[in-house]
Amino acid sequence: MITDNWNRDALLDFYTDHLKNVLLPFWLKSVDWEDGGYFNCYDNTGAVLVSEDKYTWSQGRFVWMYAKLATSDSGIFSDAERRHFLKLAGHGASFLRKHCLLENGHCTFVMDKKGRPKVNQPGDPYDSSIFADCFVIAGLAHYASAAEDREALSFARSLYDSVTDRIARRDYHMAPYPTPEGYKSHNIPMILLNVTQELWEAAVSLKDEDTDRLAGMMRNCMEEICLFMDESGVLNEMIRSDNGRDDTLLGRYCNPGHVIEDMWFLIHAAQKLGLEDYVEKAVRTTKKMFELGWDEPYGGLLLFMDRLGGPPVGKAPAGLESEPMIKQIRENWDNKLWWVHSEALYTTLLCYHLTGNPEFLDDYRKVHDYTFSTFPNPDRKVGEWIQIRKRNGEPIEKVVALPVKDPYHIIRNVIYIIELLRKMK
Repeated sequence: MITDNWNRDALLDFYTDHLKNVLLPFWLKSVDWEDGGYFNCYDNTGAVLVSEDKYTWSQGRFVWMYAKLATSDSGIFSDAERRHFLKLAGHGASFLRKHCLLENGHCTFVMDKKGRPKVNQPGDPYDSSIFADCFVIAGLAHYASAAEDREALSFARSLYDSVTDRIARRDYHMAPYPTPEGYKSHNIPMILLNVTQELWEAAVSLKDEDTDRLAGMMRNCMEEICLFMDESGVLNEMIRSDNGRDDTLLGRYCNPGHVIEDMWFLIHAAQKLGLEDYVEKAVRTTKKMFELGWDEPYGGLLLFMDRLGGPPVGKAPAGLESEPMIKQIRENWDNKLWWVHSEALYTTLLCYHLTGNPEFLDDYRKVHDYTFSTFPNPDRKVGEWIQIRKRNGEPIEKVVALPVKDPYHIIRNVIYIIELLRKMK
């Protein structure tokens, strides 16, 4: 399904080189062999380690990344490299199992170098974000499968049951951007679909009896995600608690990067469960959100947009003017973020592979050209990517969600792209 002017082998070589010679060298030096876990509180350029704190959110992502590299069918790593990646994953998994849980069974949001819980902001609880728990589940589940470690699977499942119970009771925190009262956010069923798939895959791999329950949970998440879609394919980041939509800023804004990322979650889940209707919905929504989110004057995908395209519009809902998410939408809507574009690279290529629609190939080419001319660090001695840019592509010094540099999105999507390209003829 490759067009005449498409050079799959050249792309395979490009992504393999980028992973092995630009991305991995940066992160392989960031292992804390003394106290466990990994360092990643670098400045935006990656040149300076500004803190030895360890954000649980990112520690779980590191474990997932190394476990994935250890088990990938990309064909680009030797057996010795795979064994080393598995060792690195186990190193982080051991640190998390030893340190991440508080007395209440929830994950601390951040730890010091030795793994002692810290408060992220004055007045915050230690367990200030349920997303930290979710990334620990994903990391430990993938590691459990890679290492055939049933104790890691048990740890991940116990934490998963705690997370789903808290979400059902609406008793959890969502730093750094909590969902305002009266709304529900797409990011909850989205993250649950992702971590449930990870746990399901581990259960299948280890021939665990929990697969049917987890498959049912995956279907529930898929149904919930579709509540945020309309018939045209637009997916709103927030809807009212009663599943309705309104014309406020919160009710109208969209997050194209989140949506495009979630659509490959949806496609992967649909393929696992044989639910092809969801593939069609994901393909439609990917196309619509890419079209609306693409910034024609400057290139790249906007961080936030109105559901009709362009800058977010609408007033803050009554009584919610001071909500952190309102400020985030208004002040940062036109920023260009690294993770958004790494997700779009994989999802557009996946949709092209599944449909043969040349418009997806055009979208992939646009985002590929923009991404690799904008985000990779121009200083090859440092490597990795610059995480955030102004609308016109200039560098900007801002903290993106957490004061960290995170390897997760780029390496995850690059390895998935390599695996996908190997399947394409």
